[in-house]
Amino acid sequence: MSDGDSKDTQGRTTAADAAGSRTDAHNEAQQQVRDLIGRKEARRLRAKNEQHRRVWFGLGMFGLVGWSVTIPTLLGTAIGMWIDARWDGQQSWTLMLLIGGLILGCLQAWRWLRDESEVR
Repeated sequence: MSDGDSKDTQGRTTAADAAGSRTDAHNEAQQQVRDLIGRKEARRLRAKNEQHRRVWFGLGMFGLVGWSVTIPTLLGTAIGMWIDARWDGQQSWTLMLLIGGLILGCLQAWRWLRDESEVR
C-alpha cells in the first residue's frame, strides 16, 4: 500500500484516515462558526450605524414637515394682512388665509409623508 492510500487491502478506512476526516470536519465546523460570528458582528455594526442615521433622518423629516406646514401658513397670513390693509371689508382675510395656508400645509405634509412611506 502506498502512502497516499487511505484504505487497507480489504477496502476499509483506516483509523488514521477516520481521525483525519474528523479533524477536517471539526476545522470546517470551526470555520463555519467563525464566519457566522463575523456576519453577525458585521450586521450588528451596520444596524448600529443605521440607527444613528435613522435618528438624523427622523429629525430631518420632523423639520421638513414642520416647514412644509409653517411656510404656507405664514404666507397666507402675510397675504391676508396685506389684503386687509389695502381694502376694508366685513371679513378678515388674514384669518381666512391663515386657515387656508394651514390646511394647504397639512395636506402637503400628509402627501409627502405618504409618498415617503411607500418608498420605504
